[in-house]
Amino acid sequence: MPHHWGYGPHNGPAHWHKDFPVANGERQSPIDIDTKAAVYDAALKPLHPHYEQAISRRIVNNGHSFNVEFDDSQDKAVLEGGPLTGTYRLTQFHFHWGSSDAQGSEHTVDKKKYAAELHFVHWNTKYGDFGKAVKHPDGLAVVGVFLEIGAANPGLQKVVDALAYIKTKGKSVDFPNFNPRGLLPQSLDYWTYPGSLTTPPLLECVTWVVLKEPINVSSEQMSKFRTLNFNVEGEPEERMVDNWRPTQPLKDRQVKASFK
Repeated sequence: MPHHWGYGPHNGPAHWHKDFPVANGERQSPIDIDTKAAVYDAALKPLHPHYEQAISRRIVNNGHSFNVEFDDSQDKAVLEGGPLTGTYRLTQFHFHWGSSDAQGSEHTVDKKKYAAELHFVHWNTKYGDFGKAVKHPDGLAVVGVFLEIGAANPGLQKVVDALAYIKTKGKSVDFPNFNPRGLLPQSLDYWTYPGSLTTPPLLECVTWVVLKEPINVSSEQMSKFRTLNFNVEGEPEERMVDNWRPTQPLKDRQVKASFK
């Protein structure tokens, strides 16, 4: 495993397959969701995010995005239903965004790019912990939410305000009492398909649940994301932008829709 991976020109997504051969695997993410090819599946259940008792811990700049981390030692914030069997615990959420409002999302819908994409990362409790879960094809469930430019999003403001304290890689700050439910759209209609992590090690362990309805974010809020840096403090400044992986071939997979 290389010492450093990132989104720069010399070590970006186009080069990941050298160090992570699974980058050319059969179920890589993200993908373009072709809405005409997606198949409505009446057997898909409604999605149930139970986030009311979520215990948020801290927000951290990890050098390629920032994570809002949750206490996942018990079933406080869980995801059930949808395409899932069993219970998945929320461990963190993070975002991917662009250098401008015209791009930033990882998934695209009929080739349309959104300004950013939010990922809620959950692991399957039957495996005992996150590290074990990622070794299984049904180990993780990630809910993807698109961010579309519009009015400011009040649910996002607390996150945006915290970014000033985690400008560089490795910085973190306590981030208690945050309810992630406020970052979900009203409709939980979704597309689902089997995929992978979109960052190294790109493990093919993710059931993706991509919500159809985006949430709004203002240009001003979006610009605050771009004040973060990839570098550690004291290194040459490298703005954290375009931290998204391009869409990957669908290969033999089918995208299913929970709605007609």
